[in-house]
Amino acid sequence: MIDNLTKGSLAAEWGLSIHIEYQGHKILLDTGASDQFARNARALGIDLEAVEFGVLSHAHYDHADGLGAFFEQNTGAPFYLREGSGENCYGKRWIFHKYIGIHKGFLQKYRDRLVYAEDGRQIIPGVSLLAHHTEGLETFGKQNHLYIRQNGRYVPDSFTHEQSLILDTEQGLVICSSCSHGGADNIITETISAYPDKKICAMIGGFHLYHTSPDGIRALAHRIRSTGIGKIYTGHCTGQLAFEILKEELGDQVCQLYTGLEIVV
Repeated sequence: MIDNLTKGSLAAEWGLSIHIEYQGHKILLDTGASDQFARNARALGIDLEAVEFGVLSHAHYDHADGLGAFFEQNTGAPFYLREGSGENCYGKRWIFHKYIGIHKGFLQKYRDRLVYAEDGRQIIPGVSLLAHHTEGLETFGKQNHLYIRQNGRYVPDSFTHEQSLILDTEQGLVICSSCSHGGADNIITETISAYPDKKICAMIGGFHLYHTSPDGIRALAHRIRSTGIGKIYTGHCTGQLAFEILKEELGDQVCQLYTGLEIVV
């Protein structure tokens, strides 16, 4: 419902929101950076009041700041956050730290609608949450200039607030991991470890590669290929150059996300 890119008259913004229909259930993954996703929902004929539950992939504004618009239109659906989520995320530029977290006050204002979910929680049959525990993720945080404010200090983000939404389909598992800060290949590997008897059909989301060198992107593409995953649908924080390199390396395995895209598994 929202991505950086769009086709036609639908709005675009730096953010991501995905509406999912799964075996008759309606799910919302993230809410973008504003109410634009809700406006696009109306244009697409999607009834947000019918959403049964939402999932927040991580505690950044470009995925969370549309929560208010969602709760205005939907009066009952809970939203699942990872236990480590807080209003404490910052991006660093030179020596300055800029707040990039959930809109200040939202966690208190909407506390009755928020559920802090433990790792591996199954929300409904076939739909579960997967937190990421690859060691050394704070290295990714530092490389990407992402920090958490703790006890008055800024420390590299280890993404204890990030989770993926896992959908079990007849074709295999679909991983919805909106920014993949911990590394798309790590997330695929973690999913394989968590569900060793399942094939990974597809991964959907941003890969946060706009700070990554071309050589680093090509190396990631090779690691993704080695996992045996099927399709990759990526956009948002991946970046146009990175997408083009992934396309060169992985060919038709990679598809571009954009506002209004419909994916059928």
